[in-house]
This record gives sequence, structure tokens and C-alpha cells, in this order.
Amino acid sequence: MPILRAVTYGERVTRRPLAHRPRSRTISLVATVAAAAGLVLPATSAAAVPDRAPAAAGALAPSADYPAELAAYYTQALTWTPCEGSLTCTWLTVPLDYSDPGGATIRIRAAKATATGPAAQRQGSIVINPGGPGGSGVGFTAYVAESIAADVATQFDFVGFDPRGVGQSAPITCLTGRQTAVWLATDGSPNSAAEERRLMSRAAAIPRGCLSMSPTLARNVGTDNTVRDMDILRAALGDTRLNWLGYSYGTYLGTLYAQTFPDRVGRMVLDGALDPSLDAMEVSEGQSRGFQTAMTRFAADCTTRANCPFAGGTRAVLAGINAILAGLDRTPMATSSRRVLTQAEALTALFYPMYTTQLWPILRQALGAAAEGDGSGLLAISDYASDRTGPAQYATNMTSAFYAISCWDMPAPPGAAGLRAAATAWSRNARVPEMAKSMAWGNAPCSQWFGHSTRVPAPASTTTTAPILVVGTTFDPATPYWWSVALSRQLTTSTLLTYRGDGHTAYGAGSTCIDRAVGGYLLTGTMPAAGTVCR
Repeated sequence: MPILRAVTYGERVTRRPLAHRPRSRTISLVATVAAAAGLVLPATSAAAVPDRAPAAAGALAPSADYPAELAAYYTQALTWTPCEGSLTCTWLTVPLDYSDPGGATIRIRAAKATATGPAAQRQGSIVINPGGPGGSGVGFTAYVAESIAADVATQFDFVGFDPRGVGQSAPITCLTGRQTAVWLATDGSPNSAAEERRLMSRAAAIPRGCLSMSPTLARNVGTDNTVRDMDILRAALGDTRLNWLGYSYGTYLGTLYAQTFPDRVGRMVLDGALDPSLDAMEVSEGQSRGFQTAMTRFAADCTTRANCPFAGGTRAVLAGINAILAGLDRTPMATSSRRVLTQAEALTALFYPMYTTQLWPILRQALGAAAEGDGSGLLAISDYASDRTGPAQYATNMTSAFYAISCWDMPAPPGAAGLRAAATAWSRNARVPEMAKSMAWGNAPCSQWFGHSTRVPAPASTTTTAPILVVGTTFDPATPYWWSVALSRQLTTSTLLTYRGDGHTAYGAGSTCIDRAVGGYLLTGTMPAAGTVCR
């Protein structure tokens, strides 16, 4: 789900998708950014797409032996060549439009970390997805194999791929670098008619840009098509069943795969689950509640720290944060660079550290500087969250991919009047009202999208040939715990594993209990006992 600007799936919520980031990588990179902003860290601490007008993708059909027209895709041989570090990479060819499999094709980029143990112990592949939509599985592969699941990597190859429209897989473009910078700085919690018009106008430029800069691909991204790609990848890897590790939005991919190909599900871990029965506004409301809880827990923790910039209890900390946001709504804040910090960028800087408590010290310091009139720290966090690498420059196409995929997946949210009503309702009892408002208005681009999947949000209803492990974190801000509970109840063959703690997703986040339970399931297929709660 989302980040950023809206949130619609679970991975960042505020303005552009936030994919699951390895804890060590997150800290090191943010440390670099923070240092550039003058913060002090604690010592502990793709192929071209032919211009063709394809039919819109419909709902997925239940699995069967692949149709004859897809035989060439299902039987293709993959060529693996060295790429980053110890990884090997390949290209998978898939139809651009599954309703016309003999037409144009696109290539999907995949990376593999080969199993490290003896050949006699190897069990095949585990395909991974870090979330988003818009997160790169290619860039996530080595970290999973070497850090999160090194024990599992002795017996399984880990394979990460960039879903269509993402990264190296026929990347979609909906905004130029300059347009992205303008959008991310636009007031996402308008409080006047003029601000609403500005927001809706700039939001409308995103679907227009998709159709202008990626006209054929724009109607052929989306989770339905990615699920079809996943089954072709499974076959090309030589696996009878798909073993899957999906975080956040990756749980949505896994759930739809299980519904489409229930007889092809192997060992499947869904960590930080999405509830497929929810529409875009229900997702955003749930995330709004989740982030409010996370911010309150951050504030309570801040009161116990010597460097908390606000004196007093939890309410005083929240009041200090609200005061900074109120000031930014009136006037942008100066930074150590020529740029200024806008309220929208400050909100991104608040949302992002809620994904891991390891970033809370960075946020405390950035808030302390902002309380003194220096927005450099918050701007640095915001830039990192949005993959900004320079003036109007971004390392990935995550912003474009996030909207292109999530807006296509969901029925259209309401227009300005409905978003305004939701913003008012959600912020009424919120501890940080501007965050709640921005969650509602974050749906502005999707409310003006040019088309949507024919699939209607509904509870998952499938019985798979193998059990599924659902992992939920009690104080997860982006994919609230009750979503994992709901999905586990919907998937009758699943077991729920609970992590009682903070942050987004649990496997590889520091809980030995979680890591042993998930790793044991992936290696042997043995589920943890029903009702298991880890800390």
C-alpha cells in the first residue's frame, strides 16, 4: 500500500509508494541523508512498448492448464547472466495484453540469488516482492537471501522481479522529474477552495501523463496482469508450484495468485497483509487510523528520550508536531539549501519513519531542528522517501508506477466533494489532523483515472492445495493488524502469526521468534501453532 500521497495498498502512505526497505539499508541511507542535513546519529544506532490500443484487462479467470496461445511463454528457456554482486539476472517475455497474446510483448527483469547449500538439499525457488506498488524485487533479492533469510537461502534460490511497469520491466512514466517534484511539494491537505482546485488539477496531470508518455502500457499494468506474469515466471523457473514471500502490496499479489491458481500455490508467506475486500477509501481510512496510532506511539516514546524536542507528555509532543505543520501551512520553512520545506514534504517526513522504530531517533532530531526554524532534516527524510537524487531527479519510477498500478486496480474513489467529506471526518478525532486529511486527499489522482480493472473488491475465497502463512504486526501503520486477521479468516487454509510490536512487516525486522517461525515454514512447510504471538 501506499506512500505517498495517498495510500492505497500498504507501503507508504502519503505520497508515493513505499516499498519494504531492509532495516540495515534504511538506516545507512538515511544516516547519509541526515548527515548531509546536519543531523547527528546516535552511536547505537525496459523494452519499448509498441504503440497499440489494447483492451482493458478484465478479472482473472480460475487456473487451468495454460492455453495453447500462451505455450511459447510458459515453455520459454531463461538465460541467466551475472549482474549485481553474486546475483544472476534474466529477462522473461510476457504478453503486453493477455487478451491478445500473439501481439506485442514486454520483458520482465528478474534476479536470482542461487541457493548456497549442497545441490541434494535444494528445493527450488522462492519468488519475492517488497511491496509498493512500485517496489523493485530485483533490488531486494540479495538482501533477502543474505540477511533476512540466509538460513532459507541454503536450500532455495531467491528470485526477485520488477513487476510490469516498475524499474527495469517496461517502466511506466506518468510524470517528468520536474512534475514529480511539484506534485510531492503540493499541499495535500487543502483548506481552501483555491488549494483544492490546485491539488485536483495537479492530480489530474498524472493520469494524463500516463496516457501521453506511456499510452499502451498505461492500460496494461495492474495487479491482474502481474499475477499472470508470476505464473509464467513460475513455469520458466521449472517449479510446479509457486513459493512466495510477499510484503505489504506483495501480499495482495500473493492473495490474487492464490485465488487464480489455487492448485499451484506452494509455501506462501504474506507479511503485512492487505484485505482484498476493501476499496480505495476503506484502505486509506484504515491506514489513516494506523498512522495515527503509530504517531501517538512515537510521541509517547519521545517523552522517554533525552533529546525529545518537546517538553511534557505525549499530548505535548503531538501539539509540537501540529504546531510545526500549522506554521508550514502558512509559510514554507527555510533549509540549509536554496530549497524550502513545504507542509506536504514535512508530512512525508512524518509518515516515512513510522515504518521502523530505527528511524525514530532521526525524526526526533529533525523535529527539533524544525522547532527552531530549520527544515533541513525533515526535507532530507522526505527526499529519501521519494527517491530524490538531485534537482527534479529521482532514482526510480516509483511515483509513476504506484499510481499507474494502484489506480487501475481499484474502483474510482469519489471526487473532490467526497474526498473533502472524508478528510473532515477522518481528521475530526485525529491526533495529527493534517496526516489524516492528506490520507483522504491522497486519492485525488485515482478519482480522475482513465480506467479501472473490472475486478470488484471482495473477500478472498479460495482453498489452496498448500497452507498459507499470514504475518501481522499489531501496530503496523501501513497495513493495520486487523487486515491480517481478516485475510487469515478469508483464506481457510491459512494460519495467522502475530508480531506484537511497531513498524511495517515483521519477517527480518529483528524478532527471533518471527524469523524462526517463518524460516521453519519456508524450509519444511511446518506451520507455527495457531495463535502464536511473538515479541
